This record gives sequence, C-alpha cells and structure tokens, in this order.
Amino acid sequence: MSLDVDQIVDRRRLRRKLTFWRTLGVLAVVAAIAAGGYASFGRDTLPSSPHVARVVIGGIIRNDRDRVKMLDDIAKSNARAVILSIDSPGGTVTGAEQVYDAIRRLADKKPVVAVVEGMAASGAYIAAIGADHIVSRRNAMVGSIGVIFQYPNVTDLLGKIGVTVEDIKSSPLKAVPNGYQPTSPEARAAINSLVVDSYGWFKGLVSERRKISDARLAEVSDGRVFTGHQGLDLQLVDEIGDERTARAWLAREKGVPESLRLRTWRTENRTSEFAWLRGMASALAAASGFDSLAALLSQATQSALDRAQLDGLLALWQAPAHN
Repeated sequence: MSLDVDQIVDRRRLRRKLTFWRTLGVLAVVAAIAAGGYASFGRDTLPSSPHVARVVIGGIIRNDRDRVKMLDDIAKSNARAVILSIDSPGGTVTGAEQVYDAIRRLADKKPVVAVVEGMAASGAYIAAIGADHIVSRRNAMVGSIGVIFQYPNVTDLLGKIGVTVEDIKSSPLKAVPNGYQPTSPEARAAINSLVVDSYGWFKGLVSERRKISDARLAEVSDGRVFTGHQGLDLQLVDEIGDERTARAWLAREKGVPESLRLRTWRTENRTSEFAWLRGMASALAAASGFDSLAALLSQATQSALDRAQLDGLLALWQAPAHN
C-alpha cells in the first residue's frame, strides 16, 4: 500500500515539474515573439520620425561593415543631426579609416557632433575629427596621434630551449618580421616605412580637419594624450562639455531643436567567428561547478581573441600586451 502512495506522490511531483517547464517554455516563446515584434516595430517606425541620432563608438575600433551600413542608413533616415558618443582607445588604422570615411559621408547629409565621454585616442580621435564639431569632457583624454606596429620576438627564448624555426622564402623581406628570428635592419626599415606612411596620413587628416599650423601639429602629434582641457587650447577639441553642450551647439549653429527626441542607433548583434571558443571555455568551467572560474575564463579568452584580431598597423593609445 505504501508503494502505491509513493508512486502517486512521485507522479504528482513529476506532473508539477512538467507543468512548470511547459509554462516556462510557453512564456519564453511569447517573450521571444514580443521582443522580435518590438525590435521590428522599432526599426521600421522610429527612424521615420524626426530625431537626433546617437551613435556610440566604444572599445577597440576594427573594420565593421555593420557600423558603416548603420551610418549610411542614418544618412538616409529622418534624423536631423547625429551625436557621436566616443569612448575608445583606438584600434587598427584601416578600421579608423573606414569609420572616418563613413562619418564624413554622413556629415555631407547631416550635422555631426562628436562628444568625447572618456577617451578619443589615436584611431578614436580619427573618428572624432570626422565630425563637424568636437565636444570633450574636461578630464577626458584626446590625441595620441601616432601609429605603432608591434610584434613579439621569442628568438632568445627558443634558443634557450634548443628550438630553431627555419623557413625557405622567395625573398629576404617576405613575411617579416616573424618573431622567430632576429629582425634584420632591412626588415625593420621596411616596417618603419609603413608606420611613417600611415603616420603622415594621420597627421594630414588632423591638419586638414582641425586647421592648425605646422608648429602646432608637431606639438600635438608626438603620440601623447591630452586632457580635454589641454586639447581645447591645442585646438584638438572645440568645446568643453557633454551631450547637452552638443545639443546646444546643434540648436545654435544648425537649427536643430534641443527638444527633439534623441534616439540611440545600434548595429545588429554579431557573433565573433571565435565566440564558440569563449563559450566552450566558460561552459566547461561552469559545468564543473566553478562559476567564478567560468567568468574569468570568458574574460581572458575574449581579451586574447581581441588581441589576435588586431593584425597590422595600429592607431591605438596603448598596444595590447603580448603574453
């Protein structure tokens, strides 16, 4: 008799669990449909009404076709003006060039103001000078006008453990520097020519966009960062303030009402081609019961992936450390 009672109790527990998970599943589906409908509604209707578009430029700047498409879409939208909210140490030279070109195309259609919230250094400063006007917080950092090519060289380490990396190549400057052999003077000169060429392009943009003298350009383009307050005197920024200052400038100079609604534009969410590695590392740690280790692995793996994708010349305030 007690066995039957136990079976009945177990069945009731199982039924309650099944009901709970079925209800949860239905709610999840409803939420997903609602979120999709809201996102679709927001994309289809919000850009049709007059507004001021806000674009956030943060983190490491790389080539980003989604961001370029978004900026081009804003140019065709009913946005009256654009605010670039910048907090970035820079990134690759080609990534900075890409976003600068997209901002200049946008500025041909709409007034654009850059607001430096925390940092607009190196490649991020290239993005800022694409705007018509630069506003910076007093203690934000701007500048770092320069280019760097950085690579690890493990020749001495390999020598200590008795490893030699040999190669057969078509010419002495093919695939140099490679980090496994001492860098020859010829290879160093070849890489230096790349840095000098991109550096000259960077300085030319600053000179053109900021209308500063050669003497002032030499003063600000030695790689240093400056506070927004210093940058004002050096002609790197136009005003000290924040987003409200930018709105006031748009109203005063471009006739864009400060009462106009502000809308943040975002690109579609993208998944890195290496996201599976970060997910697998953290999932394995979490499955083993090490939640704190999972979070640490996720962060460390993402940092390593970020560094791995920064190939070539960098317009970056501080180049990533190589472990």
